[in-house]
Amino acid sequence: MTEAISLSGAAASRGGSPVWSGVDLAIARGEFVAVLGPNGAGKSTFLDLVLGLLAPSAGAVSVLGQAPRAARPRIGYLPQRRSFDTSTRVRGVDVVRLGLDGARWGLPLPAALSPSARAAAAKVDEVIELVGASAYAERAIGTLSGGEQQRLLIAQALVRDPELLLLDEPLDSLDLPNQSAVAALVQRICRERGVTVVLVAHDVNPILGYLDRVVYFAGGRGVEGPPREVIRADVLSRLYGATIEVVETPSGRLIVVGTPDAGHCTEDHEQVMV
Repeated sequence: MTEAISLSGAAASRGGSPVWSGVDLAIARGEFVAVLGPNGAGKSTFLDLVLGLLAPSAGAVSVLGQAPRAARPRIGYLPQRRSFDTSTRVRGVDVVRLGLDGARWGLPLPAALSPSARAAAAKVDEVIELVGASAYAERAIGTLSGGEQQRLLIAQALVRDPELLLLDEPLDSLDLPNQSAVAALVQRICRERGVTVVLVAHDVNPILGYLDRVVYFAGGRGVEGPPREVIRADVLSRLYGATIEVVETPSGRLIVVGTPDAGHCTEDHEQVMV
């Protein structure tokens, strides 16, 4: 079976400036993987390469056994968190339906008038139930909590039955209970549907127990592996080119100490693994 994502000697640049280089990684199908690192280290660049929005400046990138652009119809993507104004009256179910109809002109036919419309409505109901949002999907999206909105947005990304799901900072602005709840949901989708999930995160701790692997970008390079084989003092010290310490608290939280240029990357260095 082909890997979900494979990079071999890959390098990425933006505007002619290198972001990272020499990256080799393999993400297996059905894995739940977090992408970590400080601001500007290349997490979003990695997603852009996987989506085929950016070509590698060196090396090779394969997604679901194809070139990234060719694989795009088989990928579900949730960009960085959108906020809905409290006055937004669009129902949650309609937000999910946009995952099927958002690129089309006009409104979908009522389910009673078309077999294809009935099939689409059934698919929307299926993914809403999958993410546990049936109780509030008929309510206006603007009236829902952040965790409820995020479940519906994940349902939107799943409605076309993707083989690979990319989630860009879906836990941002959620409280700790909702972060853990979304992580548990994503892990269940991996296990039950065999969907590979790649999730960009600032703080690994709320999701640490759910992950199969992590990809960590820093210092113009990247490394991947099981969380506690990557988030180690020796591994991160090599990435950053500086002495890094990793402390595990009695509760199991990982704290990274000594990251360079912390003043320029305060948000990530205070939150990632703290």
